[in-house]
Amino acid sequence: MPAIWYVVGFAVVSIGFVFVTIGAAWLLSHRNRGDVHKGMPYESGIDTYGDTHGRFGLSFYIYALLFVAFDIEVVFIYLWALIFRDLLLGGFVSMVLFVAILLFGLAYAWRKGVLTWR
Repeated sequence: MPAIWYVVGFAVVSIGFVFVTIGAAWLLSHRNRGDVHKGMPYESGIDTYGDTHGRFGLSFYIYALLFVAFDIEVVFIYLWALIFRDLLLGGFVSMVLFVAILLFGLAYAWRKGVLTWR
């Protein structure tokens, strides 16, 4: 059997899985049947006050994005440190270059004022 049929079969099964999952979620989901209290936000049993659908500032998202970027950097550095003894000078230079590029990005964000809390 040619290898393309494995790919086609996998694509059909994965697309079918998506539609079956969405259909099952639609069938099993709770629907609002006119109950006013069902759609209200819950804050520890206390009635909410003010706008409960307030928007977060952009700085929250920027900090989260920077956290994810540097969190992934830590994973790469940890894996690099595990095999550090087997690497030659090229492995060390490549990691120094990787960290330098990330520090350049951090310095750029710092200089643009992204990291100041307003």
